[in-house]
Amino acid sequence: MGKKNDGKVLAQNKKASHDYFIEDTFEAGMVLTGTEIKSVRNARANIGDAFATIRNGEIFIHNMHISPFEQGNRNNPSDPTRTRKLLMHKAQISKLLGLAKQEGYTIVPLKVYVRNGYAKLLLGLGRGKKQYDKREAAAKRDAQRDIQRVLREKQKIAR
Repeated sequence: MGKKNDGKVLAQNKKASHDYFIEDTFEAGMVLTGTEIKSVRNARANIGDAFATIRNGEIFIHNMHISPFEQGNRNNPSDPTRTRKLLMHKAQISKLLGLAKQEGYTIVPLKVYVRNGYAKLLLGLGRGKKQYDKREAAAKRDAQRDIQRVLREKQKIAR
């Protein structure tokens, strides 16, 4: 179901792959005000603490921080962490709801990007990692890094 994004990544949740096993991804549009989309295009968004919920057949993102646009309306700035509605097909939302209701699964925001002029959010269906899973992943990453270093050194010697 996941799609590869064409646009430039403007915000990324780097902790998501560390804290969760991402099993599926979904693309959602975001309902933003005029100054919010300008801030997003200037990469002034943060999804580090964000999470998604489904209420009444609609999906929302909470705690996504979009900094106020500097040249925007200074007299009436919007709340940077307000709850924003996400745009998805009903069938996608019901599938996501069914999967997320399973024990241990959650909806995690992964990336914010702009495609065809519209702000998009890549959502992942994640299952929480245990502490030993995180240590195991770190050990694999370190081993892979050591292997790459040895290969580079051998290539330098061969030249």
